Amino acid sequence: MVHFKEKARYDYDDLLEIIRVLRSPEGCPWDQVQTHQSIRRGLLEEAYEAAEGIDRDDADLLREELGDVLMQVVFHADIERQRGRFTMEDVVDGVVKKLIFRHPHVFGGAEPEKDAQSVLVSWDAIKRREKHQRTTTQAMDSVARSLPALWRAEKLQKKAADDGFDWPDIQGALSKLDEEVGELHQAVQDGANVAEELGDVLFAAVKAARFAGVDPEDALNAACEKFIRRYGAVEQGARDRGVSVSDLTLEEMTGLWNAAK
Repeated sequence: MVHFKEKARYDYDDLLEIIRVLRSPEGCPWDQVQTHQSIRRGLLEEAYEAAEGIDRDDADLLREELGDVLMQVVFHADIERQRGRFTMEDVVDGVVKKLIFRHPHVFGGAEPEKDAQSVLVSWDAIKRREKHQRTTTQAMDSVARSLPALWRAEKLQKKAADDGFDWPDIQGALSKLDEEVGELHQAVQDGANVAEELGDVLFAAVKAARFAGVDPEDALNAACEKFIRRYGAVEQGARDRGVSVSDLTLEEMTGLWNAAK
């Protein structure tokens, strides 16, 4: 049995130590055998649960979920410590150096930035130099492929737009969306290239969202919530008739759906 000193309040060093203990030969059999890949999903899930705390403005939930995110970060770093490639201290050192390098207007004697938007422009230029990205294509290729696809599309489009490769207004984006929907209709009719054309529709929809100032992920999540609410009304309507949804005709379902709008 491992004796971990009990305290009224633990700190960052205690977190590092307890992860090391759990992954040690005297620790937990489950923790000992985990790899980056086996806990990759956990890192993503904890990040989304922290986002839930932000969306709800729930301080207690956010505090708890940020702790879970931090634990995941420390866990991944400890896997690398055992492999001898880097430590959590290296992670902290790297991010501090990055923050200093990317804020020359604060730490490097550069001219002060006039507002938040100008900071973002400078940040992107500094990041490109840091990553040795000489072209926009290289910058696009560096956007994480593990991002939700709608966010990835938005980031790619923004980089192209910074070069002037964009519609002058939302009407151009909407016309392109209509065009892509037409091509999807044709693809379905032909029974070919449906996935490709559907992807083009979604990509064009993200472009329209950018012009409208709408986060496509937020918009789709809102649509999901609306779908749940309206389907609940369909179920309630079926119960009121003494049947289940599957007992209704499509026409009856549609009537209940439309009544819920």
